[in-house]
Amino acid sequence: MLKTKTISAPSKPRLYWNLGLSNQAGPRKRFAIPAAGLLVLLTLLSVGCSGASKSDVHAATDRAISVAVAQAVQQDMPVYLSGLGSVTPLNSVNVKSRVDGQLAEVAYKEGQHVNQGDLLAVIDPRPFEVALSQAQAQLFRDQASLRDAQLNYERFKDLLDKSGAMSQQQVDTQKASADELEGAVRADQATIDNAKLNITYCHITSPISGRVGLRLVDPGNIVHATDANPLVVITQLQPITVIFTLPEDQLHTVSTHMKNGTLEADAYSRDDQTKITTGKLLTIDNQIDQTTGTGRLKAVFDNQGDFLWPNQFVNIRLLLDVRKNSIVVPTAAIQRGQQGSFVFVVKPDKTVEVRPVTVAIQQNNLAALSNGLAVNETVVTDGQDKLQAGSHVEFGAGGSRNGAPKGQHSGGTPQS
Repeated sequence: MLKTKTISAPSKPRLYWNLGLSNQAGPRKRFAIPAAGLLVLLTLLSVGCSGASKSDVHAATDRAISVAVAQAVQQDMPVYLSGLGSVTPLNSVNVKSRVDGQLAEVAYKEGQHVNQGDLLAVIDPRPFEVALSQAQAQLFRDQASLRDAQLNYERFKDLLDKSGAMSQQQVDTQKASADELEGAVRADQATIDNAKLNITYCHITSPISGRVGLRLVDPGNIVHATDANPLVVITQLQPITVIFTLPEDQLHTVSTHMKNGTLEADAYSRDDQTKITTGKLLTIDNQIDQTTGTGRLKAVFDNQGDFLWPNQFVNIRLLLDVRKNSIVVPTAAIQRGQQGSFVFVVKPDKTVEVRPVTVAIQQNNLAALSNGLAVNETVVTDGQDKLQAGSHVEFGAGGSRNGAPKGQHSGGTPQS
């Protein structure tokens, strides 16, 4: 009888992932997870993470960004040229003694404003008064001798003319003696005038109107006309000038505007933030400094409040022109890219729009635009690095929606 043997077909091979987990309390256990199930698990995790990422991105896009803003305003925009200058007085005098003697009196107070002709100091005049008396006595004696010589000359001349009792030589000699004495009288008169002048020099008066500096010599000291140090320095402060420099390329523009009228010059503090006073341009120097390529200009200021002091460094802003009714925004709002200048404009729904603009002029912290923006439109002045077209914004504490940003005013220059 034929025997048959049943052979079972091999089962389909299956792949397993063995996970080894250690347990201190028991032996090492092995878990087997099918590969297909693992792929399904990884797919589910990936889908869940992808959904969370898209949600986060959408939330970040909708989140409002805090920015500072300002409104575009329509105003007159001044056009300035700026240069560094030094205050220079119109007159400054080192007052010295013109005679030798003891300083008897000081008639001024330090820092006092004096007028021309006011008494400043007195040098002891008594030695010069004595010299004057001596010169006057000498004059009196020589005048008497002159009168006698002139009378003798007249007598000799009459004798020569009437009787010939005198020779011509005697008459001429007498005439020479009289002339000699007349010269002595004139010299005596000059000595008297010199003594009177020295007495006048003993009373030192102010040669100009100005401000007296610190006293350099105290009463009681002996002063000389040859002393190197002055008694006091007087400086004219009203009016006062400022000499400043501009690049040589700008001198022609300044000269052209000067022909149309007087140019206004504003003096600002050394940090260029505080306006000190206003004056006018006086003149341009007649040559250019080759070492610096700049030209020197002089502006004059009334300086009624003594705001400017000699040798003070100031910044001068020379007003050349005023652009009427310009659209003005803070300079901080202007951004620059590959396509040119642009601003972020805040729309009514508080989203931003990228708007190309054309900058006509830029002065200090303000920029005048020739196109691209309308009056009262709101632009972003701070926080632009976080923005893109369509971003939502909120107004932070650093901005304002009512005109120019803090620290600005309609004149285009910092508030003084």
